[in-house]
Amino acid sequence: MSQDTAPPRADIPTEKAGFLGPDRWWHVSFGLLMAIALIGFTLWSFDYIGDEANRTILITTIIFGLFMAFNIGGNDVANSFGTSVGAGTLSMKQALMVAAIFEVSGAVLAGGEVTDTVRSGIVDLGAVDLAPMDFVFIMMSALLGAAVWLLIATRMGWPVSTTHSIIGGIVGAALTLGVVTGAGGAEMIQWGQIGQIAFSWVLSPVLGGAVAWFLFGRIKQHILVYNEEADAKLREFKQKRAELRREHRRDFERLDELQQISYTNAMTRDAVTVTQHDVDPEELESDYFRRLHEIESDRDAVDTHRALETWVPLLAAFGSIVISSMLLFKGLKNLHLEISSVGNFLIMGMIGAAVWMAVFIFAKTLKDQTLSRSTFLMFSWMQVFTAAAFAFSHGSNDIANAIGPFAAVIDVLRDQSIDAEAAVPLPAMVTCGVALMAGLWFIGRRVIRTVGTNLTTMHPASGFAAELSAAGVVMAASVLGLPVSSTHILIGAVLGVGIVNRAANWKLMRPIALAWVITLPCAGLIGAISVVTLRAIFG
Repeated sequence: MSQDTAPPRADIPTEKAGFLGPDRWWHVSFGLLMAIALIGFTLWSFDYIGDEANRTILITTIIFGLFMAFNIGGNDVANSFGTSVGAGTLSMKQALMVAAIFEVSGAVLAGGEVTDTVRSGIVDLGAVDLAPMDFVFIMMSALLGAAVWLLIATRMGWPVSTTHSIIGGIVGAALTLGVVTGAGGAEMIQWGQIGQIAFSWVLSPVLGGAVAWFLFGRIKQHILVYNEEADAKLREFKQKRAELRREHRRDFERLDELQQISYTNAMTRDAVTVTQHDVDPEELESDYFRRLHEIESDRDAVDTHRALETWVPLLAAFGSIVISSMLLFKGLKNLHLEISSVGNFLIMGMIGAAVWMAVFIFAKTLKDQTLSRSTFLMFSWMQVFTAAAFAFSHGSNDIANAIGPFAAVIDVLRDQSIDAEAAVPLPAMVTCGVALMAGLWFIGRRVIRTVGTNLTTMHPASGFAAELSAAGVVMAASVLGLPVSSTHILIGAVLGVGIVNRAANWKLMRPIALAWVITLPCAGLIGAISVVTLRAIFG
């Protein structure tokens, strides 16, 4: 099996067998967990907002918010773990466990105590005289518009941006409400921000693809191809040893009995001699052991594990520095650790050095494994850590797509006023985290199949390259202030890997690109319809 070819995936989507399929207890468990989270958070929220608030609107908002989080799990989280599952590094259940721990931990530990009530300043609601309940209807409609579009995209297997979805929902709802009430119109929309989103449709995948193409190209050239050539030479030496044994057996049978006894005694002495270090071939008495020593010397000169012991530890150290920088500057930014720039760089350096030593020692322990197996194991470990860090960063940042409007509505219902920022209660974070994981389990398989197998074939090495490239681009874009989407970057990175392997599925990419373009208007249309409907029902 080629080292850049993943093993067949047996655990990505299967046909249902019997009631709820073979994973019925997983389905039941997550269904019950969602029900408990919904009921528990609803009861808690009754006390949180007080008796004067409209509880029907509150319950509807909770349903919309959890529905949004559910679909973020099915699309965005599934997109993040698609490469790990597709490469065979993690099974679906293992990816679920990793996502559950790191996504929820990221949201709870580093998600922030407050969140912006209007994402990215796309709509200038402060420029109009907006009643608190109209603001509530806009946020509820945005949640529903984004959630419904994400569900449609997920069912089609299209990885789309949840940030663009929620922005589209807010734009559609706010613009419609402004026109209906006469409070405002197109001037409410920050069209420059919309232009940046359109620019990101091209910029994000191009950046992700270019970095992944370069990184995986170097990995393939200096590690995978080298290992394949070394593996071929090992097979050649194995064939030479087998041929030597056949020749020896044939020549030995031609000897008479006394010659066989003499030759056997010589081989016995040689067998003891070769166990010593620095054996001189002239000391060997039998032609068999002299030729065997020559073959083994040529084999040792190949240095088959050089790439694994030299390049992989350096690559792992570089990856750990990129990932740690993403966590320090992006994932943990809401903790306000107040570590100086020098301190951050020292932490990154220590992590890089520790990872280099650990991976180097790990490579030494794999001497007895085949090269293909050793490569698979090493990159699998590296990809698991990359995926975990990605999940933590995603939970700490992008879960605000569900929490932001959700928290904003709860804040208005509690205080009867509109604030620029809304408090994010811990129970809301945990409840949305549960919905996130349920969405990954119930509907995430199609997006995982798209990212992990359908766009291109994945191996842990290529999956690691795609994830690390995406992390690096997201980090660099954050520092430079470039308008990018992490979803689009990762898809571009997967395609960059496919270009190196000459196996990119451009036919599948066409509907995905179209989905990116129509995300904003589709979520906006659903949001517009929703805000009119909600005002008619509750207004």
